[in-house]
Amino acid sequence: MNGEAPYPPMKTYSIATIPGDGIGKEVIPAGQRVLQTLADASERFRLVFEDFGWGGDHYRQHGLMMPADGLDQLRSKDAILFGSAGDPHIPDHITLWGLRLKICQGFDQYANVRPTRILPGIDAPLKRCTPADLDWVIVRENSEGEYAGVGGRVHQGLPLEAATDVSVMTRTGVERIMRYAFRLAQSRPRKRLTVVTKSNAQRHAMVMWDEIAAQVATEFPDVHWDKELVDAATARMVNRPASLDTLVATNLHADILSDLAAALAGSLGIAPTGNIDPERRFPSMFEPIHGSAFDIMGLGLANPVGTFWSCVMLLEHLGEADAAQTLMQAIEHTTADTRLHTRDLGGTATTAEVTDAVCARVRAMAPARSPKPVPH
Repeated sequence: MNGEAPYPPMKTYSIATIPGDGIGKEVIPAGQRVLQTLADASERFRLVFEDFGWGGDHYRQHGLMMPADGLDQLRSKDAILFGSAGDPHIPDHITLWGLRLKICQGFDQYANVRPTRILPGIDAPLKRCTPADLDWVIVRENSEGEYAGVGGRVHQGLPLEAATDVSVMTRTGVERIMRYAFRLAQSRPRKRLTVVTKSNAQRHAMVMWDEIAAQVATEFPDVHWDKELVDAATARMVNRPASLDTLVATNLHADILSDLAAALAGSLGIAPTGNIDPERRFPSMFEPIHGSAFDIMGLGLANPVGTFWSCVMLLEHLGEADAAQTLMQAIEHTTADTRLHTRDLGGTATTAEVTDAVCARVRAMAPARSPKPVPH
């Protein structure tokens, strides 16, 4: 090799794509195309995709949103890129529990992470709010709480019919999400965490939530933390956005707050999320937070930015920080051009036009691939 440094080995990552329903079938192929563009320009890694056509169409054919052995088919993957679950002809609890939650709970993806900030060129609805004021990460407990699945219905159809959904919280579940949130807050410049609660009304599980937060906080003396009731947190997000940085909340509370956060940043169409197994026992799953949006399905109007940002999170999770940064810069360059805003942002651009622009920017930013040295 004449003293030359050895050519670094190319890493190969196996990615499962699950478009799901509605516009998921449009934005996930767009995300795959962007990821492939990054891989084509990289000397560090390549990507191997496998598509899984699960969702409403699969349910109509087989009576299940995904096969019974679906988790086994995904288990060996390095990551999952997911579109959406939701079909107007199938009850929502079937689409959610039969696909997305089956994967999240089956792979113990207990940390749902949702970054939110105002991207360049986007006119967010908050007055007197600069992009620096709204730069949040919401950590959602993703395995228990209100979505634990505990409950039932009795005496259906009778006047005394009763239905229950029981919020189940365990010390293990609360400790691990609190520790994850404190660690994430510790890694961010402001080192600030807000613990969202409702312990004034929910006097058992949420009181335990508060107590465990205080206990875990002692492990992170450099993190400044406070506690906020969930109803007050909604007002604080609107009135004092700069006072927030990292937030941690229960499954239901964070589900609602993260949609509010996305709307305050401009649109649900730009918002990403990662369903993370921090211990990396199983593949983690990345998805835009928007729904299946059947009203615009097939019209080319879907905003793919939420999917692209989710791809940034996917790359970060794989350890490909440079590629993730390249993609994020390409996204910001594209949103800064208001001609490339889709309908949800007040523009007329199509899914394909936004995808083309991001891919072109990735290619322009990527260094030219150097030829492999020829062995002597």
